[in-house]
Amino acid sequence: MNTPINAVPESFSDAQVVAPAAFVETRPFYWSVRRELWEYRSVYLAPLAAAGVVLLGSLFGLAHLPHTMQFAMTLNPMQQREPLASHYNFAAALIMGAAFLVSIFYSIDALYGERRDRSILFWKSLPVSDFTVVLAKATIPLVILPLFAFAITFVTGTIMLLMSSAVLRGSGQSVSTYWAVLQPWRALMMLLYHLVTVHMLWYAPFYAWLLLVSAWARRAPFLWVALPPLAIHVFEKMAFHTSYFAQFLNNRFTGGREAMGNMQEDFPLDPWTHLTPGAFLATPGLWIGLAVAALFLYAAARLRRNREPT
Repeated sequence: MNTPINAVPESFSDAQVVAPAAFVETRPFYWSVRRELWEYRSVYLAPLAAAGVVLLGSLFGLAHLPHTMQFAMTLNPMQQREPLASHYNFAAALIMGAAFLVSIFYSIDALYGERRDRSILFWKSLPVSDFTVVLAKATIPLVILPLFAFAITFVTGTIMLLMSSAVLRGSGQSVSTYWAVLQPWRALMMLLYHLVTVHMLWYAPFYAWLLLVSAWARRAPFLWVALPPLAIHVFEKMAFHTSYFAQFLNNRFTGGREAMGNMQEDFPLDPWTHLTPGAFLATPGLWIGLAVAALFLYAAARLRRNREPT
């Protein structure tokens, strides 16, 4: 007679143990990131399309490579790399530019879009917190897109390097000299360092601001992204005849130079660029920006919790 009575608590206890374990196995943050990749295919399609254009253009440009190699060998050693590496630099800039544009458009639409199409009503019914969702969305422009663009740049550059080596070997020129001048692997490491320090860390408050506007705006989020900074600049200019806020924004967009001590260009792929990670990490603007980004993301999560579908 006591067996059925005892069986109910045991099964209930087992259910209590299994339920949290099953919830942990679903990994809400991981699946939230996967959801973003499923919904926004441009995250990977745009950099891939840019890489396809680069490879097609480089294929037609291989005919000029032997002549370019001969010309480069007449220059002094400090100038030899520039004519040979120009198409690699352009390829990296195009792929990263595509990823950067996708990051902007994605961030502006990430939280506004789910309210516009009312899919937020479904996503809020799932056991995933607003903070998890916002962090997952912030991961796309801050981590996923830069690393994915780097991987595409690596594959694209390797294919270009192999094709160029085959053309040079066929023309009887030294492939080892070509590789020694280019130093492709060091240049790729420079690009990765640039992505981590600038695109992931230095630009964090910029992407967080876009996500905050996306969570707040009821209409025209693109307008609200630009309107407050423009209003502040106009007010400062009219009231005080200064442009400190505009200079601050300009320094933010073109900043991060503390990461590379002798950088001469905006897109650092020169293997001989001197890295200064200590000076970069000691920059107050870096940590202030990260703190501001955290506040923006926190506010975006609170807004997502309270905002109704548009």
